[in-house]
Amino acid sequence: QVQLVESGGGLVQPGGSLRLSCAASGRTFSVYGAMGWFRQAPGKERESVTATTWRGSTYYTDSVKGRFTASRDNAKNIMYLQMNSLKPEDTAVYYCAARRSEANSPDARLYDYWGQGTQVTVSS
Repeated sequence: QVQLVESGGGLVQPGGSLRLSCAASGRTFSVYGAMGWFRQAPGKERESVTATTWRGSTYYTDSVKGRFTASRDNAKNIMYLQMNSLKPEDTAVYYCAARRSEANSPDARLYDYWGQGTQVTVSS
């Protein structure tokens, strides 16, 4: 069974940057049709941030467009989320996820594998 582990979260000031990483063990990224990042703030539903298909199609939610960039290194089995110009409303637990389908769906219910999450807090 695939294992996904996020890292790179922490406390940053507004306007700062963080890079999150998601490492897979046991299997290679090539078995997934799409991988992405979700986030969940206390009392709110889990929301899609970005997703990328194996064939290169990428989706970003409007709230992060121009600030966040997703990438993945298939050789190293690591997915990244570069977050720039962070805002307090970006505060959440961030999760990486994967699914067999190649569709870049924003619906968290359609993803098959999840990491444990990493906390991102943006505050002065």
